[in-house]
Amino acid sequence: MNNAKLVLNCENLHGEGLFWSKNEQKLYWTDIEGFKVWCFDPKNQTSVTYEVEERLCAFALRKDGTILAAFASGLAVYDLQTKERRNLSLFEPDKTKTRLNDGRVDRQGRFVVGGMDESGDGAPISTVIRVNSNFSIDLLISNIACANSICFSPDGKTMYFADTPENKIESYHYDDNGVSDNSVLHNCIDRPGVPDGSTVDVEGYLWNAEWNGGCVSRYSPNGQLVQVVNVPVPNPTCVALGGENMDILYITTSRQMMSNAMLCEYPDAGGLFSIKVSNKGIEESVFAG
Repeated sequence: MNNAKLVLNCENLHGEGLFWSKNEQKLYWTDIEGFKVWCFDPKNQTSVTYEVEERLCAFALRKDGTILAAFASGLAVYDLQTKERRNLSLFEPDKTKTRLNDGRVDRQGRFVVGGMDESGDGAPISTVIRVNSNFSIDLLISNIACANSICFSPDGKTMYFADTPENKIESYHYDDNGVSDNSVLHNCIDRPGVPDGSTVDVEGYLWNAEWNGGCVSRYSPNGQLVQVVNVPVPNPTCVALGGENMDILYITTSRQMMSNAMLCEYPDAGGLFSIKVSNKGIEESVFAG
């Protein structure tokens, strides 16, 4: 049975930005609306939380133990222990209704992160950017409503991306110059939900959390749906492959946009879920800056 099980009943308001630290053998993610960062040790079944003063939407580990933080308002170097924050740049300061959203480190150690429009209109007014090791910023994609599914092929030459309201996962040629030659990996109109966070395994297959779909879908590099993992809550948000053998699929979920009746029906919503799979993940890069 391809059914994920509850690992940690963390009741995240909106769990996101999930990744596995192979060096630490721990899982990291953010509860955006809960203003917390979570760190989970599956071996000891223990978790630690860090409160943050602003919504943290995505982040990457740095070699010195700090993080490159994609806060709602912009980018910063942040120390989870001391809460020391060094602001780098504001994100779209001329747009009052956008914030940073989904992000992931590429194979070269650069951080790619995209924004979203929070006005309720879902207008395609945001962007996807790349933060280089010297903290310079490249514009990769414009006219985005809600950036999601950012991840990279094993060789780093393909970037996957979804503008969630478009309900499709795209692939782009990716190199030092940015992105080009985009095509549709999978049109998700045949799926029960819409694409949220993704990761790629060693075979180059993409795992995608389906918001409002109660599942995670695995797609081949040519876009064929090959596997579905059921999640017993409506809103999976992000995925990571980790564990000692890199073969545990972890899934964050959300309680956001759920009525009291729905929360009673799905009391584990916002929890962390997992399932052992027959595929292995790729070690997550740390930010090179």
